[in-house]
Amino acid sequence: MSEHPEPTSGLDSPWIQAGRLAFLGLYGVTVLAALAWAFSNVRQIDPQERAVVLRLGALERIQNAGLLLAWPRPFEQVVILPAADRVIERRVEGLLRSDAALQADRQATLATPVNDALAGSGYLLTGDAGVVQLDVRVFYKVTDPYAFVLQAEHVLPALDRIVTRSAVVLTAARDLDTILVARPELIGSDSQAAERRERLRGDLLQGINRRLAELAASGQGIGVEVARVDVQSSLPGPAVNAFNAVLTASQQADKAVANAHNEAAKLGQSATQEADRLVQVAKAQASERLAKAQADTATVASLAKAQQDGSDPGLLLRLYRERMPKILQQAGSVTTVDPRDDSRLIIQGAEQ
Repeated sequence: MSEHPEPTSGLDSPWIQAGRLAFLGLYGVTVLAALAWAFSNVRQIDPQERAVVLRLGALERIQNAGLLLAWPRPFEQVVILPAADRVIERRVEGLLRSDAALQADRQATLATPVNDALAGSGYLLTGDAGVVQLDVRVFYKVTDPYAFVLQAEHVLPALDRIVTRSAVVLTAARDLDTILVARPELIGSDSQAAERRERLRGDLLQGINRRLAELAASGQGIGVEVARVDVQSSLPGPAVNAFNAVLTASQQADKAVANAHNEAAKLGQSATQEADRLVQVAKAQASERLAKAQADTATVASLAKAQQDGSDPGLLLRLYRERMPKILQQAGSVTTVDPRDDSRLIIQGAEQ
């Protein structure tokens, strides 16, 4: 007698089993996805961050550091922002010279200069018609998280425009020497220029925050406040070369003036020494001449005194006899006349 296998039930077929497993897998994935969605807004907020919870687009609350419990999207939306005391750095690229302008500068020649559209890129005009470049970095804090979230991608462009506007206004109200040291020779004559340069960052900071406050008062605030501003000012390349040439010429002129003063002082000192020497020599020569004159006139003075006193009646005749032979010896020939008879001449005879 042969045995026959019992027919299998339709519920135990391989396809039914495969479908059951697929369903169980899909169910598990769905449950996991539902749990992940349900707990998607449950997170840990770091100390340097804070969270803004929006319920259906309206501000619900602001969560600082700690565990955040919020409903999943789309019921509640969580936006992570920096903490209130965290300072964020932002470099204002709009005040810098563009890449196209830099490339045009490298390719520019005398025949093909930079066009007007690129020539002024990155340059600011000062109140005395000077040109300066400002590299501005702002450090800001988020003071109104809800306004910051509402403005979203418009915050940084708006901040850049406000900083650029404040820098343009501030630069136009100042001359070049109150922004940077362009002419060192004027530093000594203007004692307030250095003080005004030190106030540049503070004035720029006040101008930026004043504009931010005006926007907040009009209901268009971006939710930030600038805590610090760093400004690095410089001159354009061609202007630097021109200022260096002027500075070199000024230094050379000052050097020439100093050398001239030194030479003048040396010449003055030499002239004073020569004058003193001439005065001393003149005094010595005068003393010698006075002594010689007194010695020469001493005999004549004594003879004149003797004649006035009448103490020596034959003085003149004696002197005549003593000195006339010496005088006549120096003559080549002598013709004498009798003083009592001028009609007769006394002629010397031949020497024998």
